[in-house]
Amino acid sequence: MLAKAALSTVLGLFFVNVGIAHFTDTEWFEPIVPEVLGDPTFWVLITGVMEIVIGLGLIIPLTRRYSSLLMVLFLVAVYWANLNMWINNIPLDNNTFAPIWHVFRLIGQLVMIGIALWVGEWLSKGETHDR
Repeated sequence: MLAKAALSTVLGLFFVNVGIAHFTDTEWFEPIVPEVLGDPTFWVLITGVMEIVIGLGLIIPLTRRYSSLLMVLFLVAVYWANLNMWINNIPLDNNTFAPIWHVFRLIGQLVMIGIALWVGEWLSKGETHDR
């Protein structure tokens, strides 16, 4: 139980930090927003809010279970931007990335999804959830 609480806190703080970065360095995130979505600033700010809320929800034990599920859905949805960056070779800070770094990023997303499912106890069989 302590490991889940610690990992929830670490992942939650990571999400809060990245969410704050969406407000402090909005322009850094904008290039990877798929053009079809329109105004990239809007999407960067909305996803920043979502990351902060989900991160805080993951830290708070009472909201952890459902915040972890929201985190999974969020990570699946925003991967579209990462895939856009990979397929269209979009630079960040004037640097493009070799395919292996995009693969590592995908693996990182999958690991975060796995952690979110684990800490939210969505992978547990036979457990009751009295929340």
